[in-house]
Amino acid sequence: MAGSPEAVANARRVVTHLLGTALRGAQLTPDDVALAAGDVRNGEHHHALPETLIRTQRGKEVRPRTSGQRAFVEAIDAHPLTFGIGPAGTGKTYLAVTMAVRALRDRKVSRLILSRPAVEAGEKLGFLPGDVKEKVDPYMRPLYDALAELLDDVTVGRYLERGIIEIAPLAFMRGRTFSEAFVILDEAQNATREQLKMFLTRLGTNSVMVVNGDITQVDLPSGATSGLAQAATRLSDIPEIAVVTLTESDVVRHPLVAKIIRAYARDLA
Repeated sequence: MAGSPEAVANARRVVTHLLGTALRGAQLTPDDVALAAGDVRNGEHHHALPETLIRTQRGKEVRPRTSGQRAFVEAIDAHPLTFGIGPAGTGKTYLAVTMAVRALRDRKVSRLILSRPAVEAGEKLGFLPGDVKEKVDPYMRPLYDALAELLDDVTVGRYLERGIIEIAPLAFMRGRTFSEAFVILDEAQNATREQLKMFLTRLGTNSVMVVNGDITQVDLPSGATSGLAQAATRLSDIPEIAVVTLTESDVVRHPLVAKIIRAYARDLA
């Protein structure tokens, strides 16, 4: 290696990070290199990159790809209730579903409950034909998509039929108690204060709950107030509850997405 002593030392630390991960048999990616470099640059003392959480149906390794994603996953592992707040593309839904599937695989829970508010994203879709399931499934599609990457269609279908996996709108959660379950509320910025309180108080014994949302994309009708930011602030002092904030630096979609998020953020400043 050539360069200043500090640069050489930092480069050596990056290589050590990557070597520790490679020796576990992991497939290194450009995101891994960027995360290792970020760890060294920020003075974080990790001896290796995050462990693989699970493999997709195609054999792809799923693990945190940014420091914010790592904090999110570690918080879920350590707390019965975790709030994940951040912009689109930061992997909140996908990582939460990954952690849920892993917990089910490891028999830490006996069922998964995945929910979203059935709120239109600024559009008036009008009457939707079909039964209740056909009406609400379009709102739940991102949850189905995440499951489809991690489990084969036959397994997903069987789990849905047996109630091991339940995907339902937030409105269907009233009066329930979630025990021995991994529970996810996605797009929680579209839940009112009352709805969010109702959902949070469903948590039962031996359960884990993850509440995700982007407070900059609220689709509630005029006059309704999102309860997500208020809940995260109000509950952040409770030791058993983690609040993880992800930023545009945690975006793992096309690099252009982070630039779009920053451009819109300037309007809010």
